Amino acid sequence: MTDFSTCTAPGINRLNPYVPGKPIDELERELGLSETIKLASNENPLGPSPLGVEAAARTIAGVNQYPDDSGYRLKARLGEKYGLKPQQLLLGAGSSDVIDMVARTFLSPGSNAVFSRYSFAMYPIYTTAAGAECRVAAAYPPDHESMPYGHDLQAMAKLVDGDTRVVFIANPNNPTGTWLRVGELQRFIQDLPEHVVVVLDEAYTEYVTEEDFPDGVDWLATFPNLVVTRTFSKIYGLAGLRIGYGMASAALVDLIGRVRHPFNVNAPALAAAEAALDDEEFLQQSRDVNTAGLVQLGSAFTAMGLAWIPSIGNFLTVHLGRSGAQVYQHLLEQGIIVRPVANYDLPEHIRVTVGTQVENQRFIKALQEVLAA
Repeated sequence: MTDFSTCTAPGINRLNPYVPGKPIDELERELGLSETIKLASNENPLGPSPLGVEAAARTIAGVNQYPDDSGYRLKARLGEKYGLKPQQLLLGAGSSDVIDMVARTFLSPGSNAVFSRYSFAMYPIYTTAAGAECRVAAAYPPDHESMPYGHDLQAMAKLVDGDTRVVFIANPNNPTGTWLRVGELQRFIQDLPEHVVVVLDEAYTEYVTEEDFPDGVDWLATFPNLVVTRTFSKIYGLAGLRIGYGMASAALVDLIGRVRHPFNVNAPALAAAEAALDDEEFLQQSRDVNTAGLVQLGSAFTAMGLAWIPSIGNFLTVHLGRSGAQVYQHLLEQGIIVRPVANYDLPEHIRVTVGTQVENQRFIKALQEVLAA
């Protein structure tokens, strides 16, 4: 029998595939549970945008036809929101799809991409799949005074050379929740060579209430090498529809769009995203619930004597002082799904998505019991 591992593109055999959060249905089927809560995938605990649901439902009768591949209506709405031309917008099946397009456009054998330790797991997957080298910068140490586990931009800058084609930066970062402030990030991008494409991954930006936090859109006119990605999967609650977008100069969008799969965004997703942009009441409610939940979880971790990483996303990552995978497994047995993060080189941590107040309290009680056992 042929060993197909000898036939793959360079780097594929070294890849560890992305492992998503465990689905509720799967856990309940395996363990015979009910009333399971999922705090693993940074989904909105309030559900999807009501305006988005209504708009998506209206498209169902027409799904025998392909969607508008241009995404004209959604691009027009996004352009109006951000002051951009449609030619500066690129739609994807989640923002990760757009990030993948950037990697396939600019990365190849002999080139490299730079990103920080503890950053989004798909960056090394996309880089390696393109045959390029991953250059991983050391993050700030756990005892850093202002941003433990955060991006060390000086360390990242030292890894950039003439073969660097892409720098990936998540702000806020997943899975740590750490962030970069306006001045330091702006200086970093400004000092990069012009040939380096910067992907500023802002999947969680709508949750941020921090004052000194950058809005990448403001820099698009200044930095022609900048790509800003955002998603409808998080605060808008449309994760199941898979829709996100990228914003950049028209020249960059033209190049990146050449590797886009046709009809990569479905019709219900296009309609839901367009409508959800107007759902300000839902967004504010989601933001308020998240802000309160971060305090609730952080206070509980402190009371339990656990160190946790400051976050401005919709999740907290906590250091348990023991195997995160084992604690995760014990929580599963109680019908609570969180995220072990050993794949991010954090074997004694778990990441917990902010839920409703009731969900958070149930998790806190379960964690206390697991740690006391």
